[in-house]
Amino acid sequence: MTAPVVDQLRFTRAEWQRALRGFPEADGYRRFEPMNSVGWIVGHLAWHEQRYFLRRAQGVTLVPILDELVASGGPATTPSLRAMRDAWRTVAAATDAWLAALPVERFLDPMPPPGPRRTIGDGVLRVTYHYWFHIGEILAVRQLLDHPRRPEYVGDIERLAPYRPTTG
Repeated sequence: MTAPVVDQLRFTRAEWQRALRGFPEADGYRRFEPMNSVGWIVGHLAWHEQRYFLRRAQGVTLVPILDELVASGGPATTPSLRAMRDAWRTVAAATDAWLAALPVERFLDPMPPPGPRRTIGDGVLRVTYHYWFHIGEILAVRQLLDHPRRPEYVGDIERLAPYRPTTG
């Protein structure tokens, strides 16, 4: 059985994709300073998952360009939304497969260096909440651009990712 925290990450990713639904490629380059472009945000979340769950946890880097374009603390960039979505899909698929196969008790294991000391479970929580931060940012950009049909609230979590205890 998949760990409940992974179900929450999956739900969060689905909400993030809902926030991006219908977002035009050309608008993905737009930057309303001090916010980042949506293309950057998409790549940045791929970078974060790759950093924690592929590179640190498994020693794998599937999309090296993410380190140059969208790492925390790097210079502002405005990469292609389409290219960053492709990178995100690659990273998320690999991450998801690894997390789904990980026994629940392993979520208490420390993530290997380099980087801050945290457990794998703490890393999943940090990435999940990072998505929610950027969902808000994406929706703010959509408001500024007056995009139609943008999501207004959290989706059907009770059906798609209901609460369940770790042991059940």
